[in-house]
Amino acid sequence: MTIIHISAECYPVAKVGGLADVVGALPKYQNSSDVSSKVIMPFYDNKFTKANTFNKVYSSKLKLGESLIDFNILTLNDNTLGFDIFFVDVPSLIFKDYVYSNDDTERFLAFQIASLDWVSTWDSLPDIIHCHDHHTGLIPFMLQESIKYEAFRDVPNIFTIHNAQYQGWFSHEKVGLIPEFNFNNVGLLDWGGAINPLAAAIKCSWRVTTVSPSYMEELKNAANGLESLLSAEANKCIGVLNGIDTSVWNPETDTYINTNYSIDNFKEGKAGNKKYLCDKFNLDFDKPLFAFIGRLVLEKGADLFPEAFKTTLEKNNASILLLGSGNEDIQTPLENLMGKYDGSYNAFIGYDEALSHNIYAGADFLFMPSRVEPCGLNQMYALRYGTIPIVRSIGGLKDTVTDISETDGFGICHQEITAASMVNAINRAIELYKDSSNYNNIQKQIMAIDHSWDNSAKTYINLYQSIKQLSND
Repeated sequence: MTIIHISAECYPVAKVGGLADVVGALPKYQNSSDVSSKVIMPFYDNKFTKANTFNKVYSSKLKLGESLIDFNILTLNDNTLGFDIFFVDVPSLIFKDYVYSNDDTERFLAFQIASLDWVSTWDSLPDIIHCHDHHTGLIPFMLQESIKYEAFRDVPNIFTIHNAQYQGWFSHEKVGLIPEFNFNNVGLLDWGGAINPLAAAIKCSWRVTTVSPSYMEELKNAANGLESLLSAEANKCIGVLNGIDTSVWNPETDTYINTNYSIDNFKEGKAGNKKYLCDKFNLDFDKPLFAFIGRLVLEKGADLFPEAFKTTLEKNNASILLLGSGNEDIQTPLENLMGKYDGSYNAFIGYDEALSHNIYAGADFLFMPSRVEPCGLNQMYALRYGTIPIVRSIGGLKDTVTDISETDGFGICHQEITAASMVNAINRAIELYKDSSNYNNIQKQIMAIDHSWDNSAKTYINLYQSIKQLSND
């Protein structure tokens, strides 16, 4: 069975968020299960493309409205990713030093059209086309409705919602950019008076998945305007919990971290990594170290961080380390805290992959008080490295972290999205840290939890096989 994943991101080629981690791992795990899983993504002007060499395998022109635009399909020389990957090179639109911008309609439409134009030339069409997020959301519509892609009518497609907050809206004035279709069916594109790629994908896909079971249920009540649509299409929707790539996220072999360790020597290993972080960021090793890794945006609850952090640092014996960037109105107050709490607070504004690994390995607790968290991978990385997650019980966080008050619980959970709730959760974590025996037992417990992609990859393969059977009937 041949699976094609189409996505705007794929780790390690281009990463903005968790989408990249999923698309960079799921195909690899699927390939170990007797299927051939491949990825198609845009060709960006970034560090990865500058550091590698590519081979052109196809060239043509795509039609975008009245314009004919050159595009190429490239493959990666010396590919060690564990799956075949193909790059859609549209020099005039996609080859930029960024993944997303304020207006990406033409960019991602060109990407989707070029992908289908090329795949339509294959001697044998794929068995499944798996699209990810709104950047590929018009593909299910085009497969079903566009005249030029009629050969794909019986090819099953799946669409995964990684984050429903972003939907790719654009004006009906640009409908002519989409390859010709029966205009009587233009309503399939519309939601709320605009062309909505995410809504179109939900309507036209054979199956719709989200990245955790709880997030699927939550979307029926909070989906940025798509609640009624998801409820109406509930019979074809399923939540599949993401996994993590345990070959990349492994404290025994991780080349990024200062001190490698296993479940057998985690206390010494984590201490070595914590010392590295504390020395680097002028933090007190003897205090419990709380860390946040991610975007400084409302979605992550980061607007409440300044108040929560100040209260914690003034009233408790704790240290906080932050890695991230985002909304300037949120970022600036967090930057301004630097220097005010020497030995207890520091921040790295930006993103650094190596530093993120060291934080997972060296922190005592990982802070994730999200307003919205479709799945969350950071808490799974933290568990793998023996770092106890502090989470708001929402989306995938609810599915992966059980509070210490419950039987076999191992995390700190809270329900409200307030600074006071965050501070209370931190206080509970500090009390746990003081109980060193219980704290160490929980660290050992969480390192043994299996969140690898193995189970999720099998779930997707079973889903593929079930809808492929529908196409054969």
